[in-house]
Amino acid sequence: MKLDKDSSGTISKEEFLSIPGIGSNPLGSRMIEIFDKDNSGDIDFKEFITGLSIFSTRGQKEDKLKFAFEIYDMDKDGYISNGELFLVLKKMVGNNLDDDQLQQIVDRTIMENDQDGDSKLSFVEFKHAVEDTEIAQSMTLENF
Repeated sequence: MKLDKDSSGTISKEEFLSIPGIGSNPLGSRMIEIFDKDNSGDIDFKEFITGLSIFSTRGQKEDKLKFAFEIYDMDKDGYISNGELFLVLKKMVGNNLDDDQLQQIVDRTIMENDQDGDSKLSFVEFKHAVEDTEIAQSMTLENF
């Protein structure tokens, strides 16, 4: 499968979303933003390989957790705010929960994991919250 369909030397958002499994993923657009480290709007070869390596069996758990954190940290300020958590979870659950139910989950998640009382989650707090989950394992592509 050729990803760089227009032979520009980079992968555009549209080209990235054409990757099987990415276009149908509700977080596909967030993945593009995280892969695109220079904020050019396109993903160059180095950005693509660096981003993809996180999902390798050789990828470090810490890097996988950092990537997961970056999915939620939409404004890239180093914290997951209540609003960011709500928006990302809304993309994931769609209409399966109404906004009030989802907001209750978000509020409880922040309250239970905010160790310093600033009403947002740092990477350390996020890591502590998910360390006993399968999140890193679920971010590993076995045959990669």
